Amino acid sequence: MDQKILDLATAEDLQGLQQFLQHTKEQEVGALITRHALKGKIGMLVRAIFKGSPCFQTEGVCRRLFVYKHCMQLIESGDLQSDIATEMIGLLMLEAHQLPGATLAELANLFVDAIKGGSTISGKSLDLFPTILTALASQENLNYGGGQLKGSEYKKQLINTLCSSRWDPKCVIHLTSMFRDVVLSTEELQFVMVKVLQMFPKLDLEELPPLVYQLLLLSSKGCKKTLLEGTITFFHQQDQLQKEEQTETESMELEAATMPQDQLRHVEGTIILHIVFAIKLDCNLGRDFIKYLKSGQQGDTSRVVCSFNIALMLSVARIHRFEEQVFDFLKTVIIKSFKDTQFQQNSKFLQDLIPGQCNVSEMILETVANSVFGWDHVTESLVQLGFIFMDSFGPKAGLFGKVAGTNSSSAKTPAQQTCKLGAKILLETFKVHESIRSEILEQVLNRVLTKTTSSINHYIDLLSDIVTSAPLVLLDSSSKVIEAFDHLSYLPLSTVQGLLKAVQPLLKVSMSMKDSLILVLRKAMFSSHLDSRKSAVAGFLLLLKNFKVLGSLASSQCTQSLTASQVQVDVHMRYNASANEALCLEILGSLRRCLSQQVDVRLMLYEGLFDVLRRNSQLADTILQMLLSQLKRYYEAEEDLLPPLKLEGCITSQGGQIYLHEPLHDLEEQLDTITRRMIKSELEDFELDKSADFSLISNVGNKNNIYATLVMGVYEVLMEHNFITGNYSVNRFEDVISLFNRYRKLSDLLKEKSRKGKSPSSSKTARSLLSFSFVSCILTALFRDNTQSHGESLAVLRSSNEFMRYAVSVALQKIQQLEETGQTDGPDGQNTEKTFKYLCEVTRVLLWRYTSIPSAVEESGKKEKGRTISLLCLEGLLRIFNTVQHRYLNKIQQFLSAIDLVSDEEGEKENINITEKSAFHIRQFQRSLVTQLSGDEEDFNSKESQLLVSILSTLSRLLEPTSEQFGQMLTWTVKICKENNLEDMHFCKGLMSMMFSLHVLRKSPVSLLQEMCRDIHSCLGDIDQDIEIEEQSHFAMVNSKTAAPTVVQLVLSQMEKVLDEIDWLITKMKGQLSSAKELTDENSQVSTAREPVEKAIVLQLGTVLTAFHELIQTSLPAGSCVDILLKDLVKMYNVLTSLVKYYIQGYTGHVAHLPARFEKLVKLSGSHLTPQCYAFITYVQNVQSVTMSFGGGAGKKKDKRKMMAATTAAMARVLRETKPVPNLIFAIEQYEKFLIHLTKKSKVNLMQYMKLSTARDFRINAATLDAALQEQEAEEIQDVADDQSNITVDENLENREPKKKKRKR
Repeated sequence: MDQKILDLATAEDLQGLQQFLQHTKEQEVGALITRHALKGKIGMLVRAIFKGSPCFQTEGVCRRLFVYKHCMQLIESGDLQSDIATEMIGLLMLEAHQLPGATLAELANLFVDAIKGGSTISGKSLDLFPTILTALASQENLNYGGGQLKGSEYKKQLINTLCSSRWDPKCVIHLTSMFRDVVLSTEELQFVMVKVLQMFPKLDLEELPPLVYQLLLLSSKGCKKTLLEGTITFFHQQDQLQKEEQTETESMELEAATMPQDQLRHVEGTIILHIVFAIKLDCNLGRDFIKYLKSGQQGDTSRVVCSFNIALMLSVARIHRFEEQVFDFLKTVIIKSFKDTQFQQNSKFLQDLIPGQCNVSEMILETVANSVFGWDHVTESLVQLGFIFMDSFGPKAGLFGKVAGTNSSSAKTPAQQTCKLGAKILLETFKVHESIRSEILEQVLNRVLTKTTSSINHYIDLLSDIVTSAPLVLLDSSSKVIEAFDHLSYLPLSTVQGLLKAVQPLLKVSMSMKDSLILVLRKAMFSSHLDSRKSAVAGFLLLLKNFKVLGSLASSQCTQSLTASQVQVDVHMRYNASANEALCLEILGSLRRCLSQQVDVRLMLYEGLFDVLRRNSQLADTILQMLLSQLKRYYEAEEDLLPPLKLEGCITSQGGQIYLHEPLHDLEEQLDTITRRMIKSELEDFELDKSADFSLISNVGNKNNIYATLVMGVYEVLMEHNFITGNYSVNRFEDVISLFNRYRKLSDLLKEKSRKGKSPSSSKTARSLLSFSFVSCILTALFRDNTQSHGESLAVLRSSNEFMRYAVSVALQKIQQLEETGQTDGPDGQNTEKTFKYLCEVTRVLLWRYTSIPSAVEESGKKEKGRTISLLCLEGLLRIFNTVQHRYLNKIQQFLSAIDLVSDEEGEKENINITEKSAFHIRQFQRSLVTQLSGDEEDFNSKESQLLVSILSTLSRLLEPTSEQFGQMLTWTVKICKENNLEDMHFCKGLMSMMFSLHVLRKSPVSLLQEMCRDIHSCLGDIDQDIEIEEQSHFAMVNSKTAAPTVVQLVLSQMEKVLDEIDWLITKMKGQLSSAKELTDENSQVSTAREPVEKAIVLQLGTVLTAFHELIQTSLPAGSCVDILLKDLVKMYNVLTSLVKYYIQGYTGHVAHLPARFEKLVKLSGSHLTPQCYAFITYVQNVQSVTMSFGGGAGKKKDKRKMMAATTAAMARVLRETKPVPNLIFAIEQYEKFLIHLTKKSKVNLMQYMKLSTARDFRINAATLDAALQEQEAEEIQDVADDQSNITVDENLENREPKKKKRKR
């Protein structure tokens, strides 16, 4: 039978072939096809059957349909060889376009049913489906549901049905591959993409990379953004599930349900490689990826900035075309994230409305951790990103490139946080990726060595962290560190000190590194540059401190922390110690050369040797012998000769200028032989009496100033020495007082002379040489020592009120140094632990002194010049609280425990409640302030009250905003503002600033602002003088003295912040609207989530609007208040315009509606704001014209120059103050313009509430015109009357007889 069919087909006997096939049953035809297919000879038979089955005959169409169905079953059975199956599919494809539409539709539905039923196991028959769909789309009309339908529409319905049905997970890859060959419209492609992406969770992990690969190929037709967004969202969800599994490991079911972490990471890495490869081939995919990132930046950033997407971005950044765009996006997103977080943390209003933002820094660090799983394509970009953050957002350079070291925990600004994040990225990458370590180290060292004009502290800190984390690993890269040592001579001193301190642990484990450093330092010691020699001294001192000699003190005093890996290396301690001794003696020999060098070098040496002695006590004999021989050069050996010091040798003359040659005062810290002779010496002995010249413009005056500084330094050092070694002896303490009296006499002389000079800056207190430890000790002794045996000797010191005030003022100086630079002068000044300990001790004393002795008692006892001790204590406490929060944020608990006056002997508590402790101290200062306020107005101490408010404001930052104590603090502050009527502007400003700063952390301050604006209006009056305002006072602090400009400026500043918050919210909402357009399925949920935010925005704007309504009717004085108010009104209208644009955007995307409350807001703006704005502008211009005329009139009696100057100044002020007026008018007009647009979109007439704007180019005020005309008419009538009276008088004079002259007698 099969041969017969073949013969007829070969003979081209079509009629005979058709007749023969008509008499053949379908089962027989199927059996023939099966037999030939299994033999591998299928092509000729199928062609013959198709030739005998013409499509214009019904039977032929049916036979063809049967052949198609039977062949598909054979292909799916898997019994055929692959080449036979491919040949069969090719034959079927060629004949598909011959089939009529109904048959094509039936075949297509057959495929759809097979896919629904999951019977397309092998997926080979799917290769035919694209051809069927293409042929179907070319049909003009098809019967569908009792009607006619175009073929393309029918194909669309089929694809929609297919994508709406359930797919067998095993067929997903085949189906995706199949759709690549189908001609799809954008809408159809979107159906397919979304369906495949929805199948991701149902597939095994290992099936995802090939599926994504097929989708990437399919995306060449379009819908690239859909693919990228779906893939990124899916893996973000998987990462979240993985995190939940790690936090809930006790749930075994959860562990069984989720995927292994390493497998997930490897799959993610493979997919990232696929996407990057596709972007290299198709730049449009890369552009769509960048567009997707930028669109996600406006709304919820968590969709865009997740760990998987960050890894993808960093991989894409390796493509040169997209490198800059990706890194710019990451910089923008990171800094925006930190800014948003900070903005939100400062406002309870925002915290309640918007949930916590996505922590971008955590996501990036998570990417670093995930990169361990073979993500080599990410590591290079991670390193580049870390350095970009550190380069772009590092600290700015200070004077001469020197920037004081700051505590890394004090990163508060977004830029500081971003820089710190960059350092974390590099450190974590260094830890987990061995291959990249060398590059990171090299780049860090390069920046340390090359950035000499900018701050490199953040790089030094990073280098220190790298060294501490893996010192032994760095030995492999020791050559790079040794190479860096060669540049030490050319680096600034601060850089050298930081670099050597950072690599110091390596010197203990690498002999070659240590030897190289010593060689470099020796060369630097003989350099012609002063900075190089100072660098050599700094390096040698560091070595002396860290290479211990046998018998030295315990290393617990050492500030450099050593890791376990370093300790394990120093096992031969006896050998190391003896070798260290030889090294130290050799270094001291090199340092001896410094004693004949410049003052800066010797000063550094003297200050550094003290720390060396504390660390390496066995070197004491050698060091002291060296210093003693140096002292003898300036010491007068004859006992009877005064003074005992040869000051002439301490200065040098060069080029006609006098310079300090020997810093003798610092050298004195080691010795105690000249106290008695210094007490006997008078100022005349030093040639420093009242007749001496102290002007800095002459050499003699310069020399005398240097002498005075030296002598005062010696007095201070001797005071400290006598107190410490005196063992509470009365005689030694009397010597201290005698020395102080000499010091004070010289100090007063310098101050008196400096006041007569022209430079007020020279009257500043000289830098004290007292150590911070001594300051702490002397204050404790003076104010807190109740030991009976010490009473008699301490009475000597306490009898001098000047001495006690001097001790507190020096403490204040040390605290100020600590606040500004993070360290203090003198011994232990750079030791963070020691300075913190002394700071706590000083705080205890100052706190006790201020709270125990009221300032009123102190002032009534004795009138003194300058600030009282209580005020000095208060100022010191303010600086301390600021310093602790800035520099020791991680030690707040320890600080509060240490300064507790109640529990002196209980010891430090580790876990204390910061809020409770802070509240306790706050109550102490609150009582002091209430005492000030409850007294008579004459007794009110403004300076003390301002300091108290500043301290309360600083301490309130330690309170938890949700705590009861914070609420009590806020209530107390509001009460003080409402009940106290003080006319002190500075106190009012401080107190109200604190009230607002507290209030925003609890709730929005708009209600307070509204009440204050009413008070201001009541105090200053209305712009229309005919209107009487009802007297009302919500806040007694708002009075005629404080209302303008103090309170007005504060209120406007707060209103500006409120407007900034609303603007930030509207921007967030616009971003959500953009995402809502894409996520159409979730529109209702998103809209529901937006409603409370929209309501809050409208309510806030309504309250702010009514507050502005009060202010723009207030008779404000010309000047800054008017200027700021006009600018804030511009911002108010800009925010209103932004809200209108938000609703326009919502209507454009059909995702928003206009609420009734918004209409009320528009109505309020039309009735209460815009008309008053125009009236206020008129008022401002009238006030300014009066000011100008007054300025001109004031100058009539003066000479022309002064008159011209006054006129020019008045005009300049008017121009400055009228500058915001056009901006305000433009803002009003823009608001009304977009209201018109919204009216058209929403079909709601919003312009019915807006009145016609005043024409600003030519304005005629009818009332003013009438008044001017009446005045002019009255003047004319008066002139006529005067003329008539003059005529009458003249006539009378003519008719009257002349007066007779009186004769003189």
